[in-house]
Amino acid sequence: MSFNLEALGVWTEQKHFTVERERIAAYAAATNDPIAEHRAGDLAPPVFAVVPAFDSSAEAVLAVAPPELLMMLVHGEQDFFYYRPITPGLELVTRSAPLGVRQTSAGVVVAVKSETRTADGDLVNEQWMSTFFRGAQDEQSAGEQAPPHALDEALRAEAPVGEAKQHVDEDQTVRYAEPSGDHNPIHLDPDFARAVGLPGIINHGLCTMAFASHAVIGVAEADPRNLERLAVRFARPVLPGQDISTRVWATAGSRGGSQGFAFETSSDADQVVIKDGLALFRKP
Repeated sequence: MSFNLEALGVWTEQKHFTVERERIAAYAAATNDPIAEHRAGDLAPPVFAVVPAFDSSAEAVLAVAPPELLMMLVHGEQDFFYYRPITPGLELVTRSAPLGVRQTSAGVVVAVKSETRTADGDLVNEQWMSTFFRGAQDEQSAGEQAPPHALDEALRAEAPVGEAKQHVDEDQTVRYAEPSGDHNPIHLDPDFARAVGLPGIINHGLCTMAFASHAVIGVAEADPRNLERLAVRFARPVLPGQDISTRVWATAGSRGGSQGFAFETSSDADQVVIKDGLALFRKP
């Protein structure tokens, strides 16, 4: 069950995606998005960027990973770099490539990079997806890994600039599956989820990330159009019906003058579910 290292650096064929107002609105509704433009379908939420890239990034993972391990896959990290907003009517093309494989003590991480552009070739966003194969061992590390975004531990000594509390609905995973295109049974079938070692169905990691993005945008009082980067590490699964809380700290931003925020999300079980959160906004 070795990973196919020869596939590293090989880009997929372009995948085409037409942005529809109804799809944006459905995604916003499925993530309990409070932002009016998102709910109306006029502006795609930040995490919606994964939808046009979903098939392409999955193809890149499948090029490397042994099929026998696919049901042991969980989402490890996600990192978006934004260059322009996604709005209704855009024709997008995305390609992806697996760029790195890394052995850890608990399994293997596969890093995939995706690029989404307009039909004219303008870059819309880049994203890194790190997938984690639980229990995989004896693999050689190779290639490139996703950029770092670790939370500065010194921030914990400072008071957060704000905190947002949210509730994950009992039917959240069912509602999220269709507009996101992610029908993985670990999010929909309790028996299947338990069979692969989970406590039951778990919320999609990207749905939890979407919740955290709402929290950060609200605390920062920022325009989502100004978001430059949004990155998280998925630390533990969130269960339907749980309450979550996101704490947000101000950071130095970037050398380009961005306004920076670090964040961390915890569940009502007193467990950190999102670590190393980072959001960078262009200054108005």
